Amino acid sequence: MTTVGGVPHPPSRSPYPLRTIRDIRESLPEDQRRHFDAELADTEIEALPQMLHRWVTLSNDGFEEFLLSAPFEGLEFGARS
Repeated sequence: MTTVGGVPHPPSRSPYPLRTIRDIRESLPEDQRRHFDAELADTEIEALPQMLHRWVTLSNDGFEEFLLSAPFEGLEFGARS
């Protein structure tokens, strides 16, 4: 159990390793951090959980790792669709 602001909280049962807004920000590339900060500043309190969940999902989707591993494998270039 952790203590936040003197109030005990049970451990998070979140399936995501990112647990704070700072964790989310640090997991994003610099150009995406600006978009995250701008959206965070304009998001209403009631919509904050959905917004944060979306960014956590985006930062943990593995897409960037996929692109870096084999970005052009299986693609044919030069043909028109």
